[in-house]
Amino acid sequence: MLHSALKMYDYHVWANGVIIDRLKELPKDIYHKEIQTGFSSVSKVLSHIYLVDRGWFEIVSGKSMKEAMASTNQLREQVETKSIDEMETIFFDLYKRFKAYLDHQEDVEKEIVVDNPYAGILDTSISESVLHVVTHGSYHRGNIATMLRQMGHTSVMQDYGLFLYSNKETDSEKVDNLETN
Repeated sequence: MLHSALKMYDYHVWANGVIIDRLKELPKDIYHKEIQTGFSSVSKVLSHIYLVDRGWFEIVSGKSMKEAMASTNQLREQVETKSIDEMETIFFDLYKRFKAYLDHQEDVEKEIVVDNPYAGILDTSISESVLHVVTHGSYHRGNIATMLRQMGHTSVMQDYGLFLYSNKETDSEKVDNLETN
């Protein structure tokens, strides 16, 4: 059975895809349009989600948080200027790498130690780090939804329940395939 943190990561990938698909439907200028909110544009929010995802991938893969932060900070300006299509590509590439890493872990409950330069030492696990990535992404996709409404556009449903319904047939087919083998 799939570990709940891994299923949540699948949800995260799906939800980011849903919001990216919605952004691709909108006029191109919406993505980089400057507005008065916590983040100055949708592109900066989506870039932030990507950079944090990438940073945590590096951390669970063995880099220190300081190294991961330095690495993602070097990419920030480049990532923030990408088009939505380019963002979709780099997200997909990161998802493939993160998913392959997670799928090859014998124990996602394995303890890792994170030395946060601002908060100190944290004894956590790979699965808890994945859940952080997922909840962080959910929070900021909510920012994007609010920003779209402020600009006069609708967002799109991206909650976990919808993810479960959208994957229901696939899960049923998996069970059927197990029973016939």
